[in-house]
Amino acid sequence: MDKLVCVPDFEKEAHKLLDNNSLQYYKSGADDEITLQENKNAFKRWLIKPRMLRDVSNRTTKTMVLGKPVAFPLGLSPTAMQRLAHPNGECANAQAAASMGTIFILSTIATSSIEEVAGAAPNGRKWYQLYGRLANFQESSKHSDAMSGKIGSAFAYHDTLLDQSLTWKDVKWLKSVTKLPIIVKGIMTSEDAELACSFGVAGVFVSNHGARQIDTVNPTIDVLPEIVKQVKGRCEIYLDGGVTTGGDVFKAIALGANMVFAGRPFLWGLTVGGEAGAQKILQIFKDELDLMMALTGVSSMSELTSDFVTKDWKSHL
Repeated sequence: MDKLVCVPDFEKEAHKLLDNNSLQYYKSGADDEITLQENKNAFKRWLIKPRMLRDVSNRTTKTMVLGKPVAFPLGLSPTAMQRLAHPNGECANAQAAASMGTIFILSTIATSSIEEVAGAAPNGRKWYQLYGRLANFQESSKHSDAMSGKIGSAFAYHDTLLDQSLTWKDVKWLKSVTKLPIIVKGIMTSEDAELACSFGVAGVFVSNHGARQIDTVNPTIDVLPEIVKQVKGRCEIYLDGGVTTGGDVFKAIALGANMVFAGRPFLWGLTVGGEAGAQKILQIFKDELDLMMALTGVSSMSELTSDFVTKDWKSHL
């Protein structure tokens, strides 16, 4: 693992180690995988505008998310079935996030229960991705019992449990039964960002779910500016999709995100080295972000504004 110095290095190594079914599940996108590639390409079309002769001798990557500090603005997005990559699965990634002072999000479709992850990383920041009608608990339920006896694909059965009638009124109901902050993930338009704000959510999560659901949908970084403009600071804004370098984190924060998340890079790290692999991925992101700050004249996240990025002129042709 010492010779692996960037996310693509870990990805190449993970491709050698994973069985084909697991690999295809982790790396695939919807349909022709156009958005899967464009999520990454779009970051390359945003160019950095460095400033010179600014004192960057004291830099910090720390920021605040939902009123609490994080060591740097890159966390772990919810990704399913992490024990396909490593026996410790989600627990290892949660431990890596905790050790680096950032946020881990547990997928509804996890291979570790909420209780297992909580026990593995008791002091870490842990969020939960909630789907309608699918439980993730150690205790037996009618759904888990049915799933254990179901013949065929677990994923196909999972699809039958998802409630396709969910609407914004369900966000209102959820707010009425919990004191936890509610974040709506999958926001890709200013119209939905406005609706989310009107329902009083704590945050909107700009995401096309790793380009796994709809192909030819916009890359997330390209829709971020319009959502930031619409929200006007009424709630926090997070982003994932195509994030593979500290420079990508830099650009997303500059365009108005409060926090950035990545999914697949941590599957590659987990595959290669378990908790240590995921931790090294986090360290790579942090080191790349810190170097970018030093070279562009940025000392803190609060200084990082849209003045530091511009759209590639070729992208307007």
